[in-house]
Amino acid sequence: MHCRTDAFYIVLLVSLIAHLPVNGATGKVRDIEVGETNLNAVTWQSAAADPQWHVHFKPSNMTAHMDTNVEIQVEITNINAANLNDIMFRFHSENSDLAQVNDIVRGSQFDPITQKWQGNITIQVIFLGFTRIHVHMINERENITEISKESFPLIIIRKQRIIDHVFTGSVALLVSLLYINFGAALDVTVLKGLIVKPVGPSIGFFSQFVLMPLISYAVGYFVFSESVEMQLGLFFTGVSPSGGASNIWSVILGGNINLSVLMTTVSNIAAFGMMPLWIFTLGHLIFERGNMAIPYKNIATFAIALIVPLAIGLAIQKCSQRLTRILVRFLKPISTCLILFIIIFAIVTNLYMFKLFSWKIILAGLLLPWLGYMFAWILAKILRQNPADGLTIAIETGIQNTGIAIFLLRSLPQPQADLTTVIPVAVAIMTPFPLMALYLYNKCTGHNIKDGSYLTSENISEYRHQQQQEQPHQQ
Repeated sequence: MHCRTDAFYIVLLVSLIAHLPVNGATGKVRDIEVGETNLNAVTWQSAAADPQWHVHFKPSNMTAHMDTNVEIQVEITNINAANLNDIMFRFHSENSDLAQVNDIVRGSQFDPITQKWQGNITIQVIFLGFTRIHVHMINERENITEISKESFPLIIIRKQRIIDHVFTGSVALLVSLLYINFGAALDVTVLKGLIVKPVGPSIGFFSQFVLMPLISYAVGYFVFSESVEMQLGLFFTGVSPSGGASNIWSVILGGNINLSVLMTTVSNIAAFGMMPLWIFTLGHLIFERGNMAIPYKNIATFAIALIVPLAIGLAIQKCSQRLTRILVRFLKPISTCLILFIIIFAIVTNLYMFKLFSWKIILAGLLLPWLGYMFAWILAKILRQNPADGLTIAIETGIQNTGIAIFLLRSLPQPQADLTTVIPVAVAIMTPFPLMALYLYNKCTGHNIKDGSYLTSENISEYRHQQQQEQPHQQ
């Protein structure tokens, strides 16, 4: 009996020394399984364990401009390796599309006494966004990789350029000059009639501040279900008032310029109340994570900047009929040139944003204005508006003031401000395509929006004669 007990302890002692698995119940050594699965499990456990070595970055974080190279100081300490020549350290970015590091630190570069390394690494900053730099220790002999607990947060923003300020200033100047032309072209009698019987403006108000916010929220919810930032960008575009380009397109397509200017003015003034209303009701579901304030000052500035040039144009109309006729004559060419200028200059100054474009952003950018055109036109037809007014209401509804949306999004910290700005930019780019198509259709077919007729070779002379007779009467 004692012999069996002694034999058991001898076997147990030998097995422990040899690190062999022992079945304590039987006193027998179990067969060793050297399968691939078990080896992988050992490697995974080694890699998953917290490393004993540490990394210190100086500075601890950084905000850098895209398309630059930055240097940071790195210190790796407390290395515990039997042979330093077996290990090396690589630096990895969580998103290699935003930043990359090509530096490699080999074990032979470490101080064998202090077991640490200190030096600089270069980060290649590529594009907007947020990423982290991690350090990987690779043991080539044991084929094990450990990832540092510490990381380096990197925020990448865009450098403000002179061309950005030039674009903003030039557009503001040209739009002001254009609104002087609009003021000179306004028919005050027709304008008074629209105010007394505001059927068209009321339809436009409903479309602008009820339909568009609901459309933007629904499209954002379904298209960007995983991105709150993109939902925020689309919703703030949807609750913004109508844009100045709506007046330009109304002129080019033969809409009602008086109704267009009135709706734009009412829309920008109503935005003082309607934007907060939507933001703190339906928009609160997104807004509570945005931490943004309503830009009352910006909206007031835009409304004043719209009304003052109009007042100047009206004053010119009262004081100088000759100058008024000149301004009216050049209204459409100036409007066309302004649209081309804004589209081309906006693309040139924001080329970096095209890297952010995805099929979802393009889809959302076209759905918001195009659905706005469609629903507003249908509503205007149901309420028996004439073709010119129906077209004007549709244009006023579909064209948003993306400038105010961008201003709102600029209150976010960078780079979120630039990243979310891609939504109103996408909307601005996709907005004119249906209007361009309608313009080309009218040009090719001779279709006249105002009365729904076609200018064929048989009646084009009669049409021109009628227009010439109407001009002196209008003047």
